[in-house]
Amino acid sequence: MANKSGKFKTVVTTTKSQILIALLKRPKGASVPELAKAAGWQAHSVRGFLSGTLKKRHGLAIGSTCDDGKDRRYRIEGVQ
Repeated sequence: MANKSGKFKTVVTTTKSQILIALLKRPKGASVPELAKAAGWQAHSVRGFLSGTLKKRHGLAIGSTCDDGKDRRYRIEGVQ
């Protein structure tokens, strides 16, 4: 769609995968409920994304930690 100057606007879209990867790159990572809320997915879909898309398809190393009484937190290993 052209604006008044005759130039086209650049539309930047962010995919759900990009949003989840950004959350997983944080130093503390993200929990499954946080990822599910951000993407609007169910928990089993998030876990499938972590193991299928990120680990198998993209070859990323996914690490996890679990503090006492809290949700397990996942993050992409080797990213600063």
